[in-house]
Amino acid sequence: MERVPAERSEQVFPDGKPLYTASQAAVEANRCLMCHDAPCIKVCPTSIDIPGFIRKIATGNVEGAARTILTSNILGQSCARVCPVEVLCVGDCVYNVLEVPPIQIGRLQRYATDTFEDTQFFTAGTDTGRSVAVVGGGPAGLAAAHRLRRFGHRVTIYDAGGLPGGLNTTGVAPHKLKVDASVAEAERVLAIGGIDWVGGVRVPDDRSWDHLLTQHDAVFVGMGLGADTPLPGDDLPGVIGATAFIAQMKLGRVDLAGVQRAVVVGGGNTAIDVVRELLGLGVETVTLVYRGDERTMSGYEHEWSAAKEEGASAAWRASPLGFVAAGGRLSALRVAATGPDRRPLPGTERVIPCELAVLAIGQGKLGHLVSAIPGVEVRNGVIVTDAVGRTGHTRVWAGGDCRNGGKEVVNAVAEGRDAAESIHEFLMGRG
Repeated sequence: MERVPAERSEQVFPDGKPLYTASQAAVEANRCLMCHDAPCIKVCPTSIDIPGFIRKIATGNVEGAARTILTSNILGQSCARVCPVEVLCVGDCVYNVLEVPPIQIGRLQRYATDTFEDTQFFTAGTDTGRSVAVVGGGPAGLAAAHRLRRFGHRVTIYDAGGLPGGLNTTGVAPHKLKVDASVAEAERVLAIGGIDWVGGVRVPDDRSWDHLLTQHDAVFVGMGLGADTPLPGDDLPGVIGATAFIAQMKLGRVDLAGVQRAVVVGGGNTAIDVVRELLGLGVETVTLVYRGDERTMSGYEHEWSAAKEEGASAAWRASPLGFVAAGGRLSALRVAATGPDRRPLPGTERVIPCELAVLAIGQGKLGHLVSAIPGVEVRNGVIVTDAVGRTGHTRVWAGGDCRNGGKEVVNAVAEGRDAAESIHEFLMGRG
């Protein structure tokens, strides 16, 4: 594996939700009602026993709390930071109904997992003689690999990157999770032993599906999403895709010299993340450009509220038409007002001056990469599976973004874990 670069632009960002002290964690844990029919569990994709681990914190058994979390979600440490808890567990806390501040479940989860981050709670199972290929070393692949090793199967992870962790490492906003923390967590997952890491390998270019199916008893496909969706003229200097920009910032230094005004095209959470990152890196004016309005944007309300507090502005109902160049570089974005159907209205064209434009209008899907596998169906760019990730090929499973089209990290973890359970049943002749 590669080493984490020592100098990274992401390092200027402070921790958005600092780690609780022991006293703070105890006070917050003792507020929990320990609901028997806990709605917070039901809304968690990995079904963590949330009242159970909070009770352990309240009684001083923090190690037990960490074990409870990681048993359900082996990436519980990063999920504590990156999960949109405001719309998941915290959003469903019964205190919301009582108009009382909800339990800060994510921060308690981080307290437990950070406190015992160097503890190896799990061991590899007795060797079964079976081998599984995992394509992609992100959250879905890591969760699948770890659960398979607990069952005793040998695992080889084939990953296109040089660092483990996938989107956790290269794509998460730095005020939530930084590169070194993501890589350290991934390394702890791999430390269970018996998981081989093969980096810098793109499947099926560098290893064919036939090769993987010949060398292994089963294959789990956990690839993420592809490149940023382009706009005409995006090869102009000063125009960059959102995930490419975020990766540059997190893995090295971005050069924003001469950038006083930036636009971010899109209305999702990635667009909001980039807006906040540009403001944090010192860009004076950052404008979100979205063809809809604030009410209909897909980005979370709490994330956009934070961006506005940090100085973000927005051009609502503005559809990008193209870029304006001056001296061979970007100087403005051409937009037009949109109607109710979000299409440009004639005669409403204007320009938004900018030295940088970041495109956050989606990413390509990679389902086509599995088209050579007999029986595997791809629909709208994503791999079709049953409820536990099994495809139409008897020895191929899938999970994560290549299956769900780009949901949360916790969804990828759940899909990788559940697919591993199904693979185990198959390998042991029970499924």
